[in-house]
Amino acid sequence: MSAHGQAPDPRTTVVVITRDRRTELLRTLRLMRDLPERPRIVVTDNGSRDGTAEAVARDFPDVLLLRPGRNLGAVGRNLAIRHVRTPYVAFCDDDTWWEPGSLRRAADLLDAHPALAAVTARIVVEPSGAEDPVVAELRDSPLTGPDWLPGPALGSFLAAATVMRVDAFREVGGFHAGLWIGGEEELLATDLLRRGHWLSYVPELTIHHAASPVRDSTDRRVLGLRNTLWFTWLRRPWRSALRRTGYLLRTVPRDRASVRAFALAAAGLPWVLKQRDPVPADLEARLVALERARRSSPARRYVG
Repeated sequence: MSAHGQAPDPRTTVVVITRDRRTELLRTLRLMRDLPERPRIVVTDNGSRDGTAEAVARDFPDVLLLRPGRNLGAVGRNLAIRHVRTPYVAFCDDDTWWEPGSLRRAADLLDAHPALAAVTARIVVEPSGAEDPVVAELRDSPLTGPDWLPGPALGSFLAAATVMRVDAFREVGGFHAGLWIGGEEELLATDLLRRGHWLSYVPELTIHHAASPVRDSTDRRVLGLRNTLWFTWLRRPWRSALRRTGYLLRTVPRDRASVRAFALAAAGLPWVLKQRDPVPADLEARLVALERARRSSPARRYVG
């Protein structure tokens, strides 16, 4: 029995990717270790140089630590999930942590609804306790879904705040190696939807986020914009892809970061066009609705 008076819950494994954020990761692992669910934890260290891996091995011997020796980006999660034996995986960044009870409730919902691939939690920003701006976008999703969904239907998810069905993740091949990191969820989510899975926002689930000061916001913007373009060219019909590309050209900041992002996106065109596989019309209609809704979202601005 845990300190919270509840038995451990063996249905969910927590997966964390990290790089050079030792302090933040150790805090997250302490909080995850104390959850009443007592989840198994797998950490992929993406080539940290600040002693992160050594600290995890020393302080958390029960954590499965993977050390690929280089920065795999989001594909570090794919590596971790090779070692997952539970039906569900809870993604967690090194600067986020799940609230006690949320993993148990997420597993209950996934148990109850086999067509539900993933549930995304409400994100609370620390230390203020305010909701992350993206929460409004999740709550006000323009998509509709079956009556049994536990919350609004989503067209994508946030890897720092989502519990997912492991079989569904494996079915679509996990995170795409070409995107590396930065908005990498959109492609995976679309491929899940294409196969008939559902994604849902569930406000009764909560994850906390204390943004790490060790981050390059400009680099994140470059990668995010590049991957938005690559996703658009990989999965959207040509008319929509051209329209969205034109919209981004008109609306992103006119600075070096945007130029870099478009240059990187253009450099990847050979492999993107080779792998291009547009979605069918019914799913494209949902993507159009999401695209329109996101244009007014404060969480979708390419700034930094």
